[in-house]
Amino acid sequence: MEKWQDNRAWFLVLPVFVIVAFSAIIPLLTVINYSVQDIFGPGQRVFVGAEWFKEVLGDKRLHAALWRQFLFSGLVLLIEIPLGIIIALTMPKKGWGASASLVTLALPLLIPWNVIGTIWIIFTRPDIGLFGATINKLGMSFDHTASSLDAWVTLMLMEVWHWTPLVALLAYAGLRAIPEAYYQAAKVDGASSWSVFRHIQLPKMRGVLTIAVLLRFMDSFLIYAEPFVLTGGGPGNSTTFLSIYLVKIAVGQFDLGPAAAFSLIYFLIILLFSWLFYQALQNAGKGEG
Repeated sequence: MEKWQDNRAWFLVLPVFVIVAFSAIIPLLTVINYSVQDIFGPGQRVFVGAEWFKEVLGDKRLHAALWRQFLFSGLVLLIEIPLGIIIALTMPKKGWGASASLVTLALPLLIPWNVIGTIWIIFTRPDIGLFGATINKLGMSFDHTASSLDAWVTLMLMEVWHWTPLVALLAYAGLRAIPEAYYQAAKVDGASSWSVFRHIQLPKMRGVLTIAVLLRFMDSFLIYAEPFVLTGGGPGNSTTFLSIYLVKIAVGQFDLGPAAAFSLIYFLIILLFSWLFYQALQNAGKGEG
């Protein structure tokens, strides 16, 4: 006889699901409504269908912002994922050193995003900033407000400093979950450090690394506060990512229709590439298994 399961506890969670669904669906429906209408004022609007989507998809400035966004997110993943794994591998496994390392790593994650931008503005100023002034004193010109390359270097340094600890903490959690018996068996077999990493540690970290890749891709693709505070999208449009361009359309130009269409396309791009990343990582795990 099948054992009866008491699922009444779900009724305690149901209100939370309803509130979250309601708070997510209403804004989404509003955006969809704006994306198919031309709004002239209160109560004055005309249905335009897919006109705003065609306009946004044909916008060359959007194409340029999209390629900058892909470049930025790609560099973030290529740097932060390997660097986070290396940091996790070098961290102490137990004792006060492990606790001190975890607390130190977590500090950048506790700082608000807009404050991060302000910190790096001061840090990289060419006249008084510790980093900027030092570089200039060494004879190398550095000014992230005037040079596109310097702006990108500053943004990447800021992003790596801010978010690599998250990858390191996730990787460290994955490493600590590996049973000690695996290491003992590898030691008996005379496996090298690289073999242990390749065949034991990396496969066992696949779950947390999947989370790290997805989180860092989505966060980097949605980045707004840090580059807005640090560069404002400049110099020129060199650091105008999709989020900054969207805000310029919605707030600066007050084009709610194109901005709504743009935001839906933005959402679908993130959803599509997050799914592709997830599928690729899952298929890689099955192939090796």
